Amino acid sequence: MQVQGGGKLYRRIVQAIVADITAGIFPIGSRLPAERDLTERFGVSRPTVREAMIALEMQGLVEARKGSGVFVLASASGDIDEELDIGAFEITEARRLVEGEVAAVAATEIDEAQLAALRALVKEMAQDDDAAAEDADRRFHIAIAEATGNAAIIAVVTDFWDMRFRSPLARQVLVKAGSLGTKERLEEHGRILRALESRNPAEARLAMRDHLTRVIDHLLHVDETEAVERARAQTDQRRRALARRTV
Repeated sequence: MQVQGGGKLYRRIVQAIVADITAGIFPIGSRLPAERDLTERFGVSRPTVREAMIALEMQGLVEARKGSGVFVLASASGDIDEELDIGAFEITEARRLVEGEVAAVAATEIDEAQLAALRALVKEMAQDDDAAAEDADRRFHIAIAEATGNAAIIAVVTDFWDMRFRSPLARQVLVKAGSLGTKERLEEHGRILRALESRNPAEARLAMRDHLTRVIDHLLHVDETEAVERARAQTDQRRRALARRTV
């Protein structure tokens, strides 16, 4: 069954799952189908399903248990249709489409002063303070937009970043994911910078798209990584307990 109609995809999946819970298909305490099964059922991507599950969790209807799946906690209330706004995956997918082209244009227009500013921002990203590194990341992307000299482009790229903090759903996804990592951030932004320095539009476009693809992959895989680490820690704990008993 593919999700049909207008509006945000994740909300239509939320509404379908809520209908199933209300109909008793997924009673309280039961586990929802695996993410892969839901992507096949609704004909959508993994990011869309992930955002739908987080939206349900934010409504208090389900609980994601690491390594076990997503379980139903409660039946739907009258507030289920409350707008949670746009999600982090949707924002990042839009950024990948738009900012790739922005970087390509910037590669043909950027001047030495703007390149120097970008070099300084990459250095700022290397600091241990995650909030400061994130701010430098934001200014780096907006500075590339500014290099195009197009006020509309600058406004769009700036708004992409602001959406991340305006939207409750986007904030929740980003909090769950945490930082991309200093090493990865520096490598990916360094590649974008080198493409701009060489005035190569095709490479700038590709470097920006690859970076934002990596951001999407990070958002998707962070939960699985945490689950693996948790399982490994539990296994190690059981081994230590067994070793104590056999002494």
